[in-house]
Amino acid sequence: MELSKVEEKINYTFKDKNLLERAFTLSSYNQDDNNQTLEFFGDAILEFIVSECIYDPKKSEGQLTELRQAIVSDAALATVSKELGLDQFLIKSQNDSNNKKAVPSVYEALVAAIYLDGGMGKARKFVKSTLNFKNITKSINYKGQLQELLQGRGLKCPEYLAFEDGTAQKPHFVVEVVIKGKTFKGEAGNKKLAEQNAAKEALEHLNQGEI
Repeated sequence: MELSKVEEKINYTFKDKNLLERAFTLSSYNQDDNNQTLEFFGDAILEFIVSECIYDPKKSEGQLTELRQAIVSDAALATVSKELGLDQFLIKSQNDSNNKKAVPSVYEALVAAIYLDGGMGKARKFVKSTLNFKNITKSINYKGQLQELLQGRGLKCPEYLAFEDGTAQKPHFVVEVVIKGKTFKGEAGNKKLAEQNAAKEALEHLNQGEI
């Protein structure tokens, strides 16, 4: 493993090179000294940093939880790990050829290693510079959140009314959802996204106590 190349990719130089090496060592290679405990610790550190970054008192607990999960999911972390090229430096046995969990896990282990080596400031800088906090809201199911919230308040499930006013070349949908006599609208280039936008608009007013 070429430690200097890893440090160049992650833009951080370790004082303790053993920590860096352990972050990439899988249990298939070394049962006693591997990245499993770093992965465990890194998972908690990562959730804290991401929670800190996305915290918004205007959002509900459910919205924040779903947003955090979208950012730190295995799929999201695997993408980041591959973009950084971390998967190329995994230290594993020759027979370990299909360990999909190892790719997102190495990111979590690396976060813990950076934290232990340089402190929370360095770990936070690494996470904020590598994770995707933009456009992640597209993966949030606002319709599901709205339905759950209304049912919790003893209200009926919302009904969505869609209007198409675009063209075949440039489709455009406007969706309305009515809750307790108030109408909320969402617009988008497809019906499903317009529904999600309408639900998001309704949720924001519900969470602010306006309904």
